[in-house]
Amino acid sequence: MTRELSYREWIARSLARALLADARQPGGTAPGALRARAAATLGADSPWLKPLAEALGNRSQATWQRTDLAALAKAIHDMPELDAAFEQNEQPRVRRIILRPAQMLPRPMGLDHFALPSIPTQVDLARWLELDADRLEWLTSPAQAFRAHADPRVEPASHYRYQLQPKRLGGLRLLEIPKADLKRAQRRILDDLLRPVPVHEAAHGFVQGRSVASHAAAHAGKEVVIGFDLRDFFPGVRASRVHATWRTLGYPEGVARALTALCTHRTDAAVIERLRDDGGLDWMGAKRLAAPHLPQGSPCSPALANLCAFRLDLRLEGLAWVFGATYTRYADDLVFSGPASLRAQFTALRAWVDGIAADEGFELHPRKLRCMPQHRQQRVTGVVVNDKANAPREDFDRLKAVLHRCAMDGPASQNRAKVDDFRGHLLGHIAWIGQFNPTRKARLMRLFERIDWTGTTQTPS
Repeated sequence: MTRELSYREWIARSLARALLADARQPGGTAPGALRARAAATLGADSPWLKPLAEALGNRSQATWQRTDLAALAKAIHDMPELDAAFEQNEQPRVRRIILRPAQMLPRPMGLDHFALPSIPTQVDLARWLELDADRLEWLTSPAQAFRAHADPRVEPASHYRYQLQPKRLGGLRLLEIPKADLKRAQRRILDDLLRPVPVHEAAHGFVQGRSVASHAAAHAGKEVVIGFDLRDFFPGVRASRVHATWRTLGYPEGVARALTALCTHRTDAAVIERLRDDGGLDWMGAKRLAAPHLPQGSPCSPALANLCAFRLDLRLEGLAWVFGATYTRYADDLVFSGPASLRAQFTALRAWVDGIAADEGFELHPRKLRCMPQHRQQRVTGVVVNDKANAPREDFDRLKAVLHRCAMDGPASQNRAKVDDFRGHLLGHIAWIGQFNPTRKARLMRLFERIDWTGTTQTPS
């Protein structure tokens, strides 16, 4: 429920609207210009306006460029110069509302040279997404989700479908997959608004030119490798962080709210209850899903999660430098590696990583901590890194045995999981192992070429 503004807040907000109206025009933030616009909105040039305008006129131009309505209204509300307005016999009144045209905000240094579409209003957003205004409103309205969460008997128009998949170590994994209309909008947002924005160099997941292989290679041949996992990575990214990201990229408040609504989701109460019944979801996990969050299954979520984790990566990279270590992140997988002395510092490193993650709105998984010295097998996201990045030997042996039996008994004998494209499935596994070891790839391909696909639905390409 929206809190009702006090009278002082209403006056401050009305003045803020007037002062921002021409703030980007030459001389628009000079004390005289500010005072004139304030007098126009109040219908009178009261004496207390002069010191207020002079105080605001001393702000730097850079501060004015980054100031939005809410921030300026709060600043005016808290100014002692405004006290004089309420000490006179007649309180100030708003005679007219002066509105500035909607416009993009300047982006921070380092992001200002990236070309992003200019979308100053929600009408422009609907046009850019090739949706009519009513359709955009239907996709972004929070009312349906709130009603569904409050009362499971309500049948809202859901924009997502749910899949529950078994995890390798037990429990269920929730996928929240957007339906066609929303998915098209999210694809457009990903391609044109998110992909041009760089993420931190330590982030290797879902980044063009980086991969599991580059993430693992950064830690190859190190004396100690230490791994941490973030709990509920996508659900842990709240809508408030997503909204802040859109504001940082220069989008006005209304557009930022609409983009946030398009990219976040509240999980249906019935689905949360199902996960809790399974025993794989604790109270905090249920709370994360019940609040608007990045849904795992949306095209936008990986890119937005990386951007929202920028400060986390920045701080953890600095921490790694202090410990003489290397740091990279692949989605929720945080890895540090370095000299043998890092093993003795594991407790201190863990405490710092836990504190920084919590400060940035994330949580470490308490049961997924790994400290791997070089005399043991060191794995990073399933890749062995003791000497160089390589797929585990057992993975190679297992795939070689499957290919051999496919060649001897036919591919149907090994497709026990009834994979639709079993041929592509096998080629994918060969490619995964082959990216680390071309010799192994050649051996596997020779076995693959002996398989007879006649009589199957798999047509050789």
